Amino acid sequence: MNESDERYSTAEDAIFDAFYILLKEKPFEKITVSDVVKKAGIVRSTFYNHYENIPSLMEAAENRTIDDIFTLMESFHPANDTEICRSYFLAICNYTKKNPFVANLLQTPRGDRFFEKAITMFHQYVKKVTSDSESRSVSKETFSFIIAGIIGSTIGILHKWISEDFSTPSEGVAEILTGYFLRGAGIIIV
Repeated sequence: MNESDERYSTAEDAIFDAFYILLKEKPFEKITVSDVVKKAGIVRSTFYNHYENIPSLMEAAENRTIDDIFTLMESFHPANDTEICRSYFLAICNYTKKNPFVANLLQTPRGDRFFEKAITMFHQYVKKVTSDSESRSVSKETFSFIIAGIIGSTIGILHKWISEDFSTPSEGVAEILTGYFLRGAGIIIV
């Protein structure tokens, strides 16, 4: 990476960090370019070298978040191993807790567009996982529904956790998600 690329990346990280901090302080609709520039410690032209406006920054934050989540998902290859699952779900919980953008999206109507985009990508992921796996005891179609259900349940559990201001420790939520993934909802609530 050359010096110019490194500066561009550093400025981009500063913009995202500032945006995430601002989301904790005020509603998205009230965040301005001036707010981001001031909080990031950059000049206005640097912001505009990266983004056209706040909605384009929002779009980039959504895409970055989805990419981060999929990077976590793609590195996860469960072999019905509780520790692997727990580690994966703990990583998802920690990412959610540290990323105020995700928490903010799960709490607001703006999240609908994000989730529509994310669900489309999850669907593609499920199709890939399903087509890559030949050694299942259930059909590919059934397996894809199970994975889609787990993804939806994970989002629901994270939403509840966020709305309760992360009152349950990350490890506890990861344990719930691990149990659901490995044994299903019936085993957990019985």
